[in-house]
Amino acid sequence: MSSILFSSLFLNVFAFFNLLGIRKDLLQNQIIYTLIGIGIFLLVRKLGINFFRNNAKFFYWLFIFLLITTFVIGIEVKGSRRWIDLYFFNFQPSEFFKIFFALFLADFFVKHRKDIDEFSTFLKSLGYLMLPLLIIFKQPDLGNAMVLVFIYTVVVLFSQTPKKYVLYSFLVLFLIIPVGWLTLKDYQRNRITSFINPEVDQQGINYNMIQAVITVGSGKFFGRGLGYGTQSKLFFLPENHTDFAFSSLVEQFGFFGGFFILILYFVISIDLIRRLAVLLKSTDEDSLFRRLFMLGFFAYFVFQVFINIGMNLGLLPITGVALPLISYGGSSLVSFMLGLALIL
Repeated sequence: MSSILFSSLFLNVFAFFNLLGIRKDLLQNQIIYTLIGIGIFLLVRKLGINFFRNNAKFFYWLFIFLLITTFVIGIEVKGSRRWIDLYFFNFQPSEFFKIFFALFLADFFVKHRKDIDEFSTFLKSLGYLMLPLLIIFKQPDLGNAMVLVFIYTVVVLFSQTPKKYVLYSFLVLFLIIPVGWLTLKDYQRNRITSFINPEVDQQGINYNMIQAVITVGSGKFFGRGLGYGTQSKLFFLPENHTDFAFSSLVEQFGFFGGFFILILYFVISIDLIRRLAVLLKSTDEDSLFRRLFMLGFFAYFVFQVFINIGMNLGLLPITGVALPLISYGGSSLVSFMLGLALIL
C-alpha cells in the first residue's frame, strides 16, 4: 500500500471517530460515503486515466451543465444553492468539477503545445476558467471559486505558457479588485473585515472564528476525550462536522491528534512531490499530461488543507472550504477518492 493510501485511510478513521464523538447520527452516512468512494476509486482505476483524458472536454461541459442545473433544481441551504438533491445524498457538482477541471487543463495545455506562445491560447484557457468561476461564485461559493483559481494558476505556471501573460492577468486582477469587492455578498465582506478586526462583532460576523479558536484551545495537549468536547457537543461551534471538523477533532484528541493529522497530510504531500519529481525526468506527451494533472490535484489538495486549517486556527478568513477526508460530506470524500485514483 502506498503512503498516500495509508495516510488517507488513517485520516478517514480519524473522521469516523470525530463524528462518533460529536454527531453519531451522521456516522452511518459517512461510512456509506466511504464505501461509495472506495467503489469509485476501484472503478476509475479500472478505467484508467487515459479514458478520462480522452473524454476531458466532455466531463468539463457535463459539469458546467450540472453547475447551471443547480440554479434550477438545486436545494438552498443558508442562502447558498450548491447542491442537487439525489434523495440518498446531496450531490455538489462544484466538488467534483475541481478534479475534472484539473484534468481538462492538463489536456488543454498538452494539446496546445505548438501554439502555447500565442496570446489567444492563453485567453482561451482563461475563458475556460472564467465560465465555471462565475457560476460557482454566484451560487455563492467563494471558497471553491478560490480553489479553481489556485488550480488554474499552478497549472499555467508549470505549463509552457509565457509567464508574461500570467503577469498581465495578475495586474488586471489587481486593478479590478475594488469592483470584485462590490460583487461580494454582505456575509462574505463581513468575514473578511471580521478577520482583519476580530473585535468588530464577537457575537455576530466573527462568532464562528472565535468559537473555532476557543474549541482548538480547549483541547489542550491530549484532548478532552471522545465525546467530551463541550464546545462541539453543545453546539457552541457551528458547522462542527463540516467547515470546523478540525477544531472539533482537536478538542477531542488535543494537540497530539491535530499534529498527527498534519503529519498525515504532510506525508501525502511529500509522496505527491516525489511522484512529480519522477515525471519531470520524462518529456513525452503522456508524462507532461500526468505531470500537469498531478500539479492541479496537488494544488487543490494543499490549498484546501491550508485554507481550512488556517480558518480553524483563526489565521485566515472563513471560506467554507472542506478539509479533505475529515470534513463530513459525500461529494467532498468521493471526489477526492476519484482524484486519488487518477494519480496512483
